[in-house]
Amino acid sequence: MTDGIPVVKMNGSGNDFVLVDERFSPLADPFAFAVRICDRVKSLGADGLLLVGTSAAYDVRMRIINADGSEAEMCGNGIRCVARYLDEHDNKAPVVVETLSGPVAARVLERDPYRIAVEMPEPRIGIPHEVAGFTVTPVDVGNPHVVIRVDFVEAIDLAVVGPRIERDPRYLDGTNVHFVAFESGEWRVRHWERGAGATKACGSGAVAVAAVLIVGGDALSPVTLQVPGGVLEVAWARGERATLTGAAVREFEMLV
Repeated sequence: MTDGIPVVKMNGSGNDFVLVDERFSPLADPFAFAVRICDRVKSLGADGLLLVGTSAAYDVRMRIINADGSEAEMCGNGIRCVARYLDEHDNKAPVVVETLSGPVAARVLERDPYRIAVEMPEPRIGIPHEVAGFTVTPVDVGNPHVVIRVDFVEAIDLAVVGPRIERDPRYLDGTNVHFVAFESGEWRVRHWERGAGATKACGSGAVAVAAVLIVGGDALSPVTLQVPGGVLEVAWARGERATLTGAAVREFEMLV
C-alpha cells in the first residue's frame, strides 16, 4: 500500500482522461500534476485531467485541465466520464455538474455499456471568416470552436493545420478546431483540441459541428457524427440547449 493519489483512467468515445476526486484527494498543484500524468511517454497519458470537487449549489464541481496545463471551460466527453464515476462511486444519477461555463446536467441512459446524455450549453454560431486558407464558422458552446467543411477529413494534415488555426491571433484564448465531411453516407469529423492536440473525440466540438450542419440545412436533429473514437449524437433546436449522447468507459484505477 502506498500514499499515492487514487486516479481513475476513463474515456468518452476515445477522448481519454485521468480523473481525480479532490473531495477526498486534493492536489497541491493540479496544473503540474496534469502535465505530468497526461504525458503519454513518461506517465499514464491522457488528453486531460478531470477534477471532481465540491459545489455549493450542485452535485459536484468539475474542472478540466488540458494535457499542456491550460484549463478549459467545458468538456462534453469529460462530463460523461464524471457522470459515470458519480453513478458508480456515489450511487448518484442524474447529476448536475458545476463547470466554468455554467451548470451542466447529465443522465445515464444505459449501463451495459454506459451511454450518457448531457445537456450542453446552447451553441451560438458566429459569422464565417477565412483563416489559414479555410472558411471557418465560429461556434461558442461555453468554450470556443471553429467548424470547417471539407470534402475528405483524412486529406487534412491535422498536425500542421490544427495548431495554425488554434493559435491564430484573432482567437485571443485559442480555439478548438473541427473538420467535417459527408463521406460514404455519414458525417465524419476530426478534432484538434486547444491544449491537447488531435483527439479521438470532442464532445463540445461535436455540438458545434452539429449546430452548423443543422443551421445550414445539411442535417436534421438528431445528428450522428462518426469521430475517430466512435459515435456521438447531438440533438438540438434553435434557442435551446443541445443534448450530447455518447459512451463513457472506465479503463482502470490505480495509485500514482
